Amino acid sequence: MDYQLTFSAQAHKDSRKLEYSPLKETVHKLLSIVARNPFQNPPPYEKLSDEIPHLYSRRINIHHRLVYRVFEDEHIVRILHMWTHYE
Repeated sequence: MDYQLTFSAQAHKDSRKLEYSPLKETVHKLLSIVARNPFQNPPPYEKLSDEIPHLYSRRINIHHRLVYRVFEDEHIVRILHMWTHYE
């Protein structure tokens, strides 16, 4: 069963940056993978925090990351960032 993707306000802002970026295709592939299975490996993912449960990230490139939170019971993945998470 696929997961439903929802997007934070920040992820919507990030999507506007991606519209004209060469990273757009990479992000779409990662979103497709995460929708099917947010724990699929490869491509590798990492758990970000023990303070916020179920928070993960995947590399888009060396500078940018896809950051998301998984709600397993509801089968929802909340996309938090799709650009740099250092800004």
